[in-house]
Amino acid sequence: MKEWESIFWDGNPEKGMKGGKSGQFFTFKFNYNYDLGSRRCWIRPDFGVYKNFEEIKNMLTIPTLEKMRELKFHGMARAFEEQLGSSQYAELGFEERLGFLIDRERTERENRRLKARLTRARIRQQACLEDIDYSAQRGLDKSLIQSLATCQWIREHLNLLLDGPTGVGKSFIADAFANKVCREGFEVLCFRAPRLFEELALAHGDGRYPKLMNTIAKAHLIVIDDWGLSKIADSQQRDFLEILEDRHGIHSTLITSQIPSAQWHELMDNPTVADAIMDRLIHNAYKINLKGESMRKKKSQLTPAAR
Repeated sequence: MKEWESIFWDGNPEKGMKGGKSGQFFTFKFNYNYDLGSRRCWIRPDFGVYKNFEEIKNMLTIPTLEKMRELKFHGMARAFEEQLGSSQYAELGFEERLGFLIDRERTERENRRLKARLTRARIRQQACLEDIDYSAQRGLDKSLIQSLATCQWIREHLNLLLDGPTGVGKSFIADAFANKVCREGFEVLCFRAPRLFEELALAHGDGRYPKLMNTIAKAHLIVIDDWGLSKIADSQQRDFLEILEDRHGIHSTLITSQIPSAQWHELMDNPTVADAIMDRLIHNAYKINLKGESMRKKKSQLTPAAR
């Protein structure tokens, strides 16, 4: 019997323990018996008494898992538990197993960030570009949509204007682009124009205006749906001009409207402000003009008699 010699354990109970042999993971001092067939050992009294390799393994892994969670490496901790519970990782080397842990942590963090971006964006529909229906005769250029799907226009700080009659799918396409931009790692904010102007008016009254404008200015893309449903008041024009001024050449804006963009100037009574707004919107924008029947009518489940 030898007492308190350095013992190196390579994590494989079938290999036993041999004093002075370097293993893969851990080094401890044990009071051990040379009869390794029984695989019995006793760890130092300050660690308590452990009778087999499984208990020693648990003693080593539980604190590691706790430290991972304390450091908020939750994905890594879950992957580590999976490795401990599965034999398929036993033949992998240390570097490979560590790589799996890091990949899992990175993936889970990216998923959490994406979920947070989608929540902040307030996208109304679960729309994606792959679900766009090109069979309907709406004037959609598939090659243009695919080009915009790369989000290069976001990186170049350009705008996108969608106009067309009600029901042709402007909001769906806008939400699909918002979803895509979020998934590419950009911050998005979505508004309906009437509610945006209401929120700005309230912010003027309760002191939130600078904070709200700053939030809008920082988003890589803002989506404004239903622009121009009614005449735009002078105060709304000035607020909107401030938004565009903060974002021009820095970030992108997507607007949908039933009114053709060539007629937007007529929605604003102040010609000077209208000129400034249109100058910041039109000249660096992709334009998509939709046409055709309402998609809602085509998708209606009502019978002809009920209609």
